[in-house]
Amino acid sequence: KALWMSAGFLLFILGFSALVLSLVGVQLAFLTWLDAPGRLFGFLMKILMVVAGIVVVYLASTDWRAEE
Repeated sequence: KALWMSAGFLLFILGFSALVLSLVGVQLAFLTWLDAPGRLFGFLMKILMVVAGIVVVYLASTDWRAEE
């Protein structure tokens, strides 16, 4: 559970910081491959990273046994 939470937060933070930095014109070095196919593809993938991070954190924090 803690591993999924950490992965979700990391995905959210990386995606959000990549979006903010791309507005300024700077890229994170290990995410430059996202913009190789095109800037629109890179933008959509960064948005997808943010949304996926939120979804992973939400699913990791849900207590599935209490839902039943």
